[in-house]
Amino acid sequence: MSSRLETARRPTHEKPRVKKILSLLAREYPDAKCALNFSNPLELLVATMLSAQCTDARVNQVTAVLFEKYRSVHDYAAAPLVELESDIRSTGFYRNKARAIRACCTEMLARHQGSVPSSLEELVKLPGVGRKTANVVLGQAFGTPGITVDTHVKRLSQRLGLTQRNDPDKIEQDLMKLVPHEQWSTFSLRLIQHGRAVCKARSPKCHPCPLLHSCPFGLSRV
Repeated sequence: MSSRLETARRPTHEKPRVKKILSLLAREYPDAKCALNFSNPLELLVATMLSAQCTDARVNQVTAVLFEKYRSVHDYAAAPLVELESDIRSTGFYRNKARAIRACCTEMLARHQGSVPSSLEELVKLPGVGRKTANVVLGQAFGTPGITVDTHVKRLSQRLGLTQRNDPDKIEQDLMKLVPHEQWSTFSLRLIQHGRAVCKARSPKCHPCPLLHSCPFGLSRV
């Protein structure tokens, strides 16, 4: 954990602004939570892998049936590829996703006794699992704080002037420098919710946005 917390200090004048942003997000979205339906770490891992280039609503529709059929890591690892592809087809990129899920579960059987590992280092070693997916699983299934950089977090963190990077891993590192460790997961969820409700990609609602006066992007548009 110490290596994840080793950071260069940001200018001190940034700290009050970031603190204000965190406070406003907490006020607006006090109960922000993961939009994916799951009841255990394996279900969350699979749902998050399916969510790539797909809406959470669609994933939840698919997993409502999928999780009844596939109850364990072994079930996914043993599934005929064509059948698994068919089961997840409507999430898009189903061939790649089916191969990744099956390979991931095969690896968990071989290296983790059929359990989802609870550390970032082990999660990202699994086929098809990057830092974004790993941080979702860690934060929501294991209670380990992590910043999830999806398209909303990337867009909003850039608009808010919290990063100038484009690479998700580098954006994650920048945000880790600014956001208190214990707030990493909730910050991500709140930023995602704000991106869906207000700060949309094509038509951001800057005038009613509670973050407007802390947002360089918004202030440049009004």
